[in-house]
This record gives sequence, C-alpha cells and structure tokens, in this order.
Amino acid sequence: MLLVADVGNTETTLGLAEGERIVAHWRVTTEANRTPDEVFLLLHSLLQASGRAGSKLRGAAIGSVVPGVTMALAEAASRMSETPAVVVDARSPLGITLAVDEPMTVGADRIINTLAASRMYRSDCIVVDLGTATTYDCITKDGVFLGGVIQPGVKTSAETLFRRTAKLAATELQAPAKVIGTRTEECIRAGVVFGAADSVTGIVNRIIASWPNAGRPKVVATGGLAVVIQPHCPIIELVDPDLTLHGLRMAHEILSGAR
Repeated sequence: MLLVADVGNTETTLGLAEGERIVAHWRVTTEANRTPDEVFLLLHSLLQASGRAGSKLRGAAIGSVVPGVTMALAEAASRMSETPAVVVDARSPLGITLAVDEPMTVGADRIINTLAASRMYRSDCIVVDLGTATTYDCITKDGVFLGGVIQPGVKTSAETLFRRTAKLAATELQAPAKVIGTRTEECIRAGVVFGAADSVTGIVNRIIASWPNAGRPKVVATGGLAVVIQPHCPIIELVDPDLTLHGLRMAHEILSGAR
C-alpha cells in the first residue's frame, strides 16, 4: 500500500492507495509544530484504527502547501515505509505544463489536481477545490495548467462572519430547507451555503466564457465541502473527493520510476 498525504493550510488529508483505489482516508488538523516522532505515532495510530497496523507501506507521496509540515511528515512516512517519501512541487517532472507567469509559485495541490484531472477525465477540466481557499484550476486534456482563480474558502468566510459579529454564533455548514430563514441559524446557513454555491456558479461561468479552447470543459469539484455545495450548484458535473489523493498516487508512480 502507498501512503498519500495532501497537506492544506487547515486540514491534512491522508489516504492509503492500493492499486488504483483509495482504500482508506482520514482528515486531521494541520499542525506545524508536530515533531517527526509525533507524526509517526499519528500515522501508526491511524493505520491501527483501520485494522492495517501490520500492513507494509511501499512508499509515500506528499503534496504540501505548508512547508513547516512537509519535513516532519516526510521523515515519519519514510520511517514507516523504509523508502524516501516523494514530495511533489513545481520542480517535479510529472509530464504536465504550468503555463503561468510564475510556475514556481503554483501550489502543490493545484499541480497534483492537474495531473489527476488530465489523466482521469481525458478532457479539459475546471477543478473546483473547496478547501481553506476555494481554488479553480483550469486544466487542458493534455495536462496544461492554464491558471485559475483563488477566493476565500467557505469555512474561512463563515469564520470571519462569526468573529466579527458578536451575536452570531458559529453553526454547522449545511444548507437549510429553504432560503428565507426564520431563525438566525437558518439565515446564516442559507447565506454561507447558497452564497458559496452561487459564487462557484458565477465564477465557473466566467471561466467558461473565457476558455481558450473549443468545447466546454468538464467541471469537477473536490475538497472537504464539495459534497455540501454540489447539490445546490448544478454547474458542477462531478464530485471526486479523492481527486488529489489519486493525483499523488500517480505522481508517486512517475517520480519513483524516475529515480
């Protein structure tokens, strides 16, 4: 089995890949102060809880936008598999093209999404990644990252609202039954969820109107809140929560073979 880790600013998504399948995954808080020993114990406990404590890892692939976490995670993962972890960044020879002004500034998650979407869907794609930030990755079927859009994430916007309005308590991010709320909690949920869905629709429509190639790109959503937003956002054609983990699996195959 292969350990794959997508390190975001707020959460780290960990998974186990067996062949072309993701057979287990977890979300943990991204914590920059964990030592390699602490990360090793965390990984071991997750494997144990899933009944796979005795399983031998054949390697690990990491994509991280938090440099302070990368080294500790890579060291811990390498100890578990006894092979050096593969860390994906803009210098990784993945057979994709970053057709932007500053390719070295492109986040690892967007690079990995480009690899995964171009290989899995074989069509031009807009990948909407609903994480700490909501990113829109514009990807061609040939594996070219054209650029995209970055906006504050759904949770980020909601937390800002809660911090700045003393009388509004934090609430679960689920859509209410109706848009016109009759309780404060319903009003907040309507504003956050429906507002995010309409924002995604608007930005995707703008991107499609500016698409440089013939044909309409496929719209794919990933990230922790994709399943919450998609039912209220018909422009999203497909939800793939494990898209980035699949991209890490593919990246490991390419980069480990290149060693």
